[in-house]
Amino acid sequence: MNIIAVTACPTGIAHTYMAAEYLERTGAALGHTVKVETQGAMGIENRLTDSDVAGADALIIAADIPIQGRERFAALTRVLEVPVQLAIRDAAGIFNRLS
Repeated sequence: MNIIAVTACPTGIAHTYMAAEYLERTGAALGHTVKVETQGAMGIENRLTDSDVAGADALIIAADIPIQGRERFAALTRVLEVPVQLAIRDAAGIFNRLS
């Protein structure tokens, strides 16, 4: 499955990037293609492109704050929103919920 994700936490430092890493690593191990946009202290990094969004089978939003640019994802029907901590503690469980 081709999955895109956005991670964001209130401080935008450690947990944002830890969640991104766990989602990328776990998704790859499960055979998925995963691209993660982080919205942290440095702003938006690794911004998802229009083609990333158009080619996605699903979107994971692992965030404890509202994400920027949410309207970009309006056409996606498979969207799973979870707290950042869940992406760190149980990334495999998140991917299982998408299957």
